[in-house]
Amino acid sequence: QWRLVESGGGSVQPGGSLRLSCTASGLSFGLYAVGWFRQAPGKEREGVSYISTSGSSTNYADSVKGRFTISKDTAKNTVYLQMNSLKPEDTAVYYCAAKYRDSDGNLAPPNEYDYWGQGTQVTVSS
Repeated sequence: QWRLVESGGGSVQPGGSLRLSCTASGLSFGLYAVGWFRQAPGKEREGVSYISTSGSSTNYADSVKGRFTISKDTAKNTVYLQMNSLKPEDTAVYYCAAKYRDSDGNLAPPNEYDYWGQGTQVTVSS
């Protein structure tokens, strides 16, 4: 039985940092690309970051470039999203999703991903 579990969310002041983790069971991140998405209240789910199956390609939404970093630890079957210089507009539920054998480097739309986690809340507020 597959499962993706996000963790590391929380409340932080503007300018602060958080590191989100997405840990898989029942599937190997060595065979999957992983995307991070977020959804704020009343808004559509948007892509934040992507890492390819091999881990050699990454991609970021313009809104987070230079502030967020995605990485993959295949041995731990975990993908991380390091979020620095957080802004109030980063407030959302963050989801990770897995896409089988993808290496094209593009942050594909949500409907192209095969598996999803339950999400973790990130709140940036003073």
